[in-house]
Formats: sequence, structure tokens, C-alpha cells
Amino acid sequence: MNNELVTINTENYAAMAKAMGLSANTGETKKTNVLNRLRVWHQPTMGKDVNSKGKEITTEIIEGGCYRLEIVGETSTYYFAKKAKFRPFAQRYMYKRYVQNHKAKEGDKKGVYHKTIMSDNLNIDLKDSAGTFNCGKPAGYVKDFQSLPKEMQELIKSIKRNRCVFGVVEMLSPVQESDGKETDQLTKVPALWEIDNRDAYKAMGDIFNKFSKMERLPLQHIINLEETEEFSSNTGNKFYIPNMQLDLTNKLDITDEDHKMFGDFMDWIKVHNDKIVASWDEIIANNQGQVSEKDIKLVNDFVDVDA
Repeated sequence: MNNELVTINTENYAAMAKAMGLSANTGETKKTNVLNRLRVWHQPTMGKDVNSKGKEITTEIIEGGCYRLEIVGETSTYYFAKKAKFRPFAQRYMYKRYVQNHKAKEGDKKGVYHKTIMSDNLNIDLKDSAGTFNCGKPAGYVKDFQSLPKEMQELIKSIKRNRCVFGVVEMLSPVQESDGKETDQLTKVPALWEIDNRDAYKAMGDIFNKFSKMERLPLQHIINLEETEEFSSNTGNKFYIPNMQLDLTNKLDITDEDHKMFGDFMDWIKVHNDKIVASWDEIIANNQGQVSEKDIKLVNDFVDVDA
């Protein structure tokens, strides 16, 4: 079932807010599955250079902590910038878990990500690509984490809660991954930003909560991505948190191009969810000796999530 709104109606805030992933105010791409990706890149990028003696050396050409935009294609290209502008169109939530392939041989994948469908909230069980729910995370709130078996504790720790924000990116003074040299400005690039870092997750959530309280649609404003903040983990490794500044001084008009872009994002979400559900159905069907058709119907009736 696909009842997603694909046109933008500023006169119907409630319906548009739900479609764009805004929570209720309580006082508090294309039809293919190809979409560019934005993220904070923590590692420096190494490349070749020539020293004063004319000898080729390996050196850092792009420092860590930049925003990285992956232009997805048969061969992806990568661009980095210390600052960017992000215009959010919608958000969704999902769980994701990386499962390592310990038996991988040379040329095999070292692991695979299990993902759930994308939903506008996490208060329900979400089907995942492994044929389970929530990537194995127990339903509901776990009151006493320490009382759980160690195996379950490790499983829960491995599952990442993702805030998936769809929007348009402008990279400011971007450089190429290949040589670290500045390239042409990248503007109006549709992209998906999957945010799983706890602090960044909350910061983006605060911005969407502000949209809700003001009854503004996300795409009416720009989020300025300033230089990231550097931190060190307990092991001494550096990591970076995006510095997001919401611009409320300028309210953007919604154009015909924006309507089309919003529809493309909704199509992408539907394709993603359809793919996950198809994987879930196939795994359950293959295990029908262990799960009855009655149980399958019961689960399908219980978990009916719009894309």
C-alpha cells in the first residue's frame, strides 16, 4: 500500500508534517534505489604528492572531519568540504546492524548490513532484511539492560538507530578525493544523510522539533553545516560531530522543482521499503516449516507500516 503524499500543500500542515517526518507538536530520487550520500568523514584522506627532492610520497591531502558527499554511480566519486548547506525535505527512522563475515575469503564481502524498513517513528516493530524485526532488538523499552544475557547485550549494542534525512546539499569550496584540489561548487545535489551518532542524532532531532513547534516545513529553511567539532574516544581515536546551524531568518519559497524532488524522495523510500519487505517475506516463506501461515498472517496484520 502506498498512500504517500507526493505533492506539497502548504495549506495542509498536518498531512505534510507527517509525510516529511515531523513529530506531532505536543508542546515540546528516483524510482531506482540510487541516491547520493552525505556524511561526516572522520579519517584523513591519503594521496600522492612530490616532496622538495622530487620524490613521490604518500601524504594527507584531505584532513579528517570534513563533510563527504558521495555521488553514487557505477563508480562513485567523492567530494569533501569543511562547510556545506543542507536543505532538508523529509526524515525517516530505521535500525541498521553490521554483521561481519568471519569466513570471508579473498574477494568476498567482509560483512553485510541488515536494515529495517524506514518509518516516520520508532514506536513500532520494523521488518528487516534478515527476516526479523528491528534487526533483532527487543520490542519496547529495556528497563534493566544489565540483567540481559551478555549475548543479547552485545546484539543490542551492535544495532544502530538511524535518523535518515533526505535533502538537497550545497558543498562550499569542495575538493576532489583524487587529488585534494578544489573543484567547481556543487549545488542542489539530492542526497540522503544517515545519522547514527548520538549527539548528531539529537542535534538534528532538535531542529525538526523546532520545525514542528513553529509549524514550518523542513524544506522552507536551510541548515548551515559549519566546521565539525573534534573529539577523542577512550581509545584515543579522533571523531567529529557536525555543527548544524538552522537559518530561520530566510523562509524559502516552494517551487515546482521542489515538488518533483519531494516526490522523488518519497519514491526512493517506497522502493527501499518494498525491497526490505520482499526480503522479509522470502526468508519467512523459506522457513514455513517453522512458522505457520496463520502466524505469518498474524504478524502481517500486526505490523502494517506505510512507507
